[in-house]
Amino acid sequence: MKKIITERDIREAAASGKLVLVKPETIVTPLAKDTAAELKVRIEEDRSAPPAPELPQDVPLVKVVAIASDHGGFALKQELIPYLHDLGYIAHDLGPASDAACDYPDFAFKVAQAVADKKVDMGIMIDSVGIGSAMAANRVKGVLAAKCNNTFEAHSAREHNYANLLTLGAKIIGSEMAKSIVKTFLETPGGAERHQKRISKILDREA
Repeated sequence: MKKIITERDIREAAASGKLVLVKPETIVTPLAKDTAAELKVRIEEDRSAPPAPELPQDVPLVKVVAIASDHGGFALKQELIPYLHDLGYIAHDLGPASDAACDYPDFAFKVAQAVADKKVDMGIMIDSVGIGSAMAANRVKGVLAAKCNNTFEAHSAREHNYANLLTLGAKIIGSEMAKSIVKTFLETPGGAERHQKRISKILDREA
């Protein structure tokens, strides 16, 4: 994700050293440039280290995935785990171990906490409909859970909404659609820059 320099950053720099170092890929907003000129704050390129090389297009950004379910999503979870392995991901099964009745929030929280603690790159939670698990996961700070019923929603959840946890409803979609949704969700780069401000408002409100 590219860094954005705003007017606020410039005003903070004016109160200290009056110098802002930016990477070649950093975006400086027009208002920030105008404010810099007004306050005589210098914006210079930081050449202390070369930019990181871009990953090849066929290399997934996500490597490690936490996956869990309740009893209603257990069968689908068992189908998706080997599919994730076939795609080249490391999948951590956070339970349950059987389809005995259990409470979806318990497992949604497990997946969400693994994502929040950065123990995994992404999370997947499956219950019968997917809504309850999304509601539970979104209670964990730093988690943006999205319930998706198709690949369009999965792509949008990543590109537009920076989602880092996918919830699925086993009674809503079949296994083949679930696989397509999972593949799209995990392979879509997260967060187009133009949406960053809106997502920041969500995370700021959470804080």
